[in-house]
Amino acid sequence: MSSSLDYAALAAAPAGGLPRTVVGALLNYRQALEQLGEAASQPPYKAPPKAPILYIKPANTYAGQDSDIVLPADVPEVEIGACLGIVFGRKATRVSEQSALDYVAGYRIVADLSVPHASFYRPPIKQKCRDGFCPMAARTVPRAEVPDPDDLAIEMRIDGKVAQQAHTRDLIRPVARLIADVTRFMSLDSGDVLLVGVPAGAPRARAGQRYEIDIARLGSLANRLVAA
Repeated sequence: MSSSLDYAALAAAPAGGLPRTVVGALLNYRQALEQLGEAASQPPYKAPPKAPILYIKPANTYAGQDSDIVLPADVPEVEIGACLGIVFGRKATRVSEQSALDYVAGYRIVADLSVPHASFYRPPIKQKCRDGFCPMAARTVPRAEVPDPDDLAIEMRIDGKVAQQAHTRDLIRPVARLIADVTRFMSLDSGDVLLVGVPAGAPRARAGQRYEIDIARLGSLANRLVAA
């Protein structure tokens, strides 16, 4: 499939197709935070995070199911984050944890691609926001078909071999709490996507390789990495 994308069209896409905004949460899996060890308590932060650590995946990063993802010449490999994406059905502003799921239209598999880097609190834009670095599954699975988003198994395969297994039961902030915490200070509109986090030990892959992400009840997302 062609790797060329009309980024202006993606940015203007209606909420029912590609989102206006994709917001990601860092260090929201227990194992990911545990891997930092003492580094989380060192300057300048001196303590593990007490609020969600967020970043944006802008429209230039959007890519579709089975699209070829072009790796720039200065990017020999990428980390592939297997993410559960929360798709909003209506505007959510300062919602309670108890009512948070009422604002969810459904769920979508999203691959958060990133150039490997050492910064964990403020990932540089050039590592997270390259063209095509946010592939999304074609289908948003309705909320009614996912009884418990905090009980979903995740598996990633690279070239057909299992590279990672994870589970949303390991989220530090489960889905409803994450929505409540994020919407306390920013609104998420209809069609926007909130990524619950990247599981610890995101696999790396190079041009010529193909990854496939399966999330229970959601299906799969697959893309091939190609050289520029």
